Amino acid sequence: MKILFSAKNLDQSPKDYLRVTLTEKSKGYKKFVRVGTGKDSHEILEFGAGKAEEMNLRKFVILCRAIVQSAKQEKYKKISLQFDTSFDLFKNLKDMAPEELSKVAAENFEMANFEFNTFKTKPKEGWSLVEEILIFGKFSKTVEASSNKGQQIGIGVNACRELCNTPSSDMTPLKLAAEAKRAGKGVPISVSVLTASQMQKLGMGAVLGVGKGSSAAPVFIVMEYKGSKDAPIVLAGKGVTFDSGGINLKPDGGHEMHMDMSGGAAVIHSIALAAKLKLKKHVVGLVPAVENMPGAGAYRIHDILKSLSGKTIEIMHTDAEGRVILADALTYAKRFKPSVVVDIATLTGAAMVALGPYASGLFTRDEKLAEILLELGERSGDYLWRLPLWDEYEPAVKGTVGDVVNAVGGTAGRYGGATNGAMFLWQFAKELDCPWAHIDIAPRMTSAPGDDLAKGSAGAPVRLLVSFIENWKP
Repeated sequence: MKILFSAKNLDQSPKDYLRVTLTEKSKGYKKFVRVGTGKDSHEILEFGAGKAEEMNLRKFVILCRAIVQSAKQEKYKKISLQFDTSFDLFKNLKDMAPEELSKVAAENFEMANFEFNTFKTKPKEGWSLVEEILIFGKFSKTVEASSNKGQQIGIGVNACRELCNTPSSDMTPLKLAAEAKRAGKGVPISVSVLTASQMQKLGMGAVLGVGKGSSAAPVFIVMEYKGSKDAPIVLAGKGVTFDSGGINLKPDGGHEMHMDMSGGAAVIHSIALAAKLKLKKHVVGLVPAVENMPGAGAYRIHDILKSLSGKTIEIMHTDAEGRVILADALTYAKRFKPSVVVDIATLTGAAMVALGPYASGLFTRDEKLAEILLELGERSGDYLWRLPLWDEYEPAVKGTVGDVVNAVGGTAGRYGGATNGAMFLWQFAKELDCPWAHIDIAPRMTSAPGDDLAKGSAGAPVRLLVSFIENWKP
């Protein structure tokens, strides 16, 4: 999609563009009006943006998406609109720099234009996608540069969504590793892939244990972007390319569980974006990639897995596999002497029960890190809500036969499941000599009602992670 800027008025837009005029009518209002006659005729879309005094950043995000979605529905390829901060409808956004608004708009234009069509037959008339947006208003060169940056981020989010939506038949652990290498092509990123035999030598028994039930071998992906000589930011992403639940088979057979590698996909494309945007930061990405299947060699209830840290994990439920593989990733992170570690995972359905589909769960014991992530989540659109990681929850994850249990059993297992998962990870993260946070993105794995995004992956939290990489200061 091209995003162009013009200092002219909207009335001077080319005739083959759908002109969008924003009104203070409520969200959801839209009316197509044909004006002019003959060759001079053109169509105008009157679009409800809501009352100016009620406009905020969240509503602005949805407005940008809704405009593109409406054009797509009517099969318009080109649209034009008046969209600068002098516009009265955006008077409540005056505290935001025009550059920031331009970036946000471009991100969300791109995200709204995405459709996962890889496995569909292309119709004769082509896909209903917007090819060009012409924006009228008073803009500086810095605004245009910010728009370009936002567009790059939106494209990166969509690349993450493409990976997440891909069915498991085409997205095994090894193929995910190939996608990590592809994302790093053309930019200064090194990508290495540890095989099962290499993980065996290192003692990564947690990753290997989960992967034993599948004919697709597990791998451990390591990406590194050296945009500075500082101690690195380490991002660890869960890469379960299909989660059947293992021996504890999911009741529905694992519907949508080809997306259980969404944390890994987010890490891959966040690091790729950091390199493409030439951020002056040092970033490492770790993605343990496995299939969790109930094959003949599958790990079982009450098996003991020895993790890379030396801690033993007592398996109480084979469908609590994400935290198990991330345990080895957190320990592996220590060798980079990081300034901060953040892990990202579609870890628990309990997080969605707690929060619904509009925010990811944040867990950390570091107040400064929590404050930064919460603020950047609000600004980026990848919203977070903090959940407890208190000492009171820790005894529940202590093992009887092993050091720790991967799932809390009995009646207690029904409650606080998202915190129990985070508390398990804390048993390994507490050995890090730096701040750590866990982001449970299960609630944001797929787009939600009102998102004005295509069905399937939402691409969370790529925008947050890129913003965090850019803004983190030890």
